[in-house]
Amino acid sequence: MGAKVYVGLSGGVDSSTAAALLKREGYDVTGVFIKVWHPEFLTCTWPEERRSAIAAAAAIGIPFETLDLENEYKQHIVDYMIAEYRKGRTPNPDVMCNQHIKFGGFFHYAMEHGADFVATGHYARRVRNQNTGTYELHEGVDANKDQSYFLWRIRRENIARILFPLGEYEKSEVRKMARKFKLPTAEKKDSQGLCFLGKVDMKSFLTQYIPEHPGDVLSEEGEVIGTHDGAAYYTIGQRHGFLITTRDTKRKRHYVVAKDVDKNTITVSETKERTPYNPKIITLSDEHWLIGKRPDIGNYEARIRYRGERQRCYVDYEGDILKVRFQHAQLGIAPGQSFVLYEGTHCLGGGIIER
Repeated sequence: MGAKVYVGLSGGVDSSTAAALLKREGYDVTGVFIKVWHPEFLTCTWPEERRSAIAAAAAIGIPFETLDLENEYKQHIVDYMIAEYRKGRTPNPDVMCNQHIKFGGFFHYAMEHGADFVATGHYARRVRNQNTGTYELHEGVDANKDQSYFLWRIRRENIARILFPLGEYEKSEVRKMARKFKLPTAEKKDSQGLCFLGKVDMKSFLTQYIPEHPGDVLSEEGEVIGTHDGAAYYTIGQRHGFLITTRDTKRKRHYVVAKDVDKNTITVSETKERTPYNPKIITLSDEHWLIGKRPDIGNYEARIRYRGERQRCYVDYEGDILKVRFQHAQLGIAPGQSFVLYEGTHCLGGGIIER
């Protein structure tokens, strides 16, 4: 039998197909469903997803296990996310979920139980550098599904022991393979929304932990033109969830372009393309580099959101502070978001946008 692989089985088509591909290639595959914390006020879906994962494992003919990471998920993803929103920042919980759960708790569990590799259904690639012999994280072949943006915080030294079986395929090919493997998940719709919890209305979620605190909606000139339920609930670029009350503007669409959680105000504009709020220069904090060092000064491309087009930028340093200058002003940048740097398809790592 081949090398031992623990595959994260979520109950969806991608992870099921990844496991089936590895089994076909001769690996000794074990499917693992990760059980995470779930709030009482949301419909609980994990038992159904677990049943789906069990059915997929049975169809593939592999052993199945359940790993409980409830405490880790609550601490590293939910508590982190709430704390960031309280500060007026816009976190990316999926990034933290990959770091602490899929390639944190699950990875360590697999290694402790004798696995040679872990694998997931992510659309990304592990590529060996022929010059150094080390493994790098690269974009998946399917540009529309590439998930390298969410993986920039995984440990560099662990990449050699992570497999991404779907990285070389288009999503349409994965569906075809799932049907060929006769997987019960072959026609299942893709999951969306918050990592593991699915589609969640963020404001409704946050109100369970951050009390409503009504405040003023301001125009770009600083005039009060409406009301909102609490500045912590809103993110840059948002165009709903607040009330415009002035007669001359209430029928027009407005976008959040700035907010102040200390004063509990949000500023809105009738257009997103307002230069004062769309910067060309940002600074980073909490950097994590998959290349083992900070990037050299020079030209690169970067993403500031999942599925966002890569943007040309120039990386420089001002003392110890890494500064990024974009070729064009960027819409919807908010502190707390992930900035991910690329050189070609190679994901170099990134940082949290600070200001």
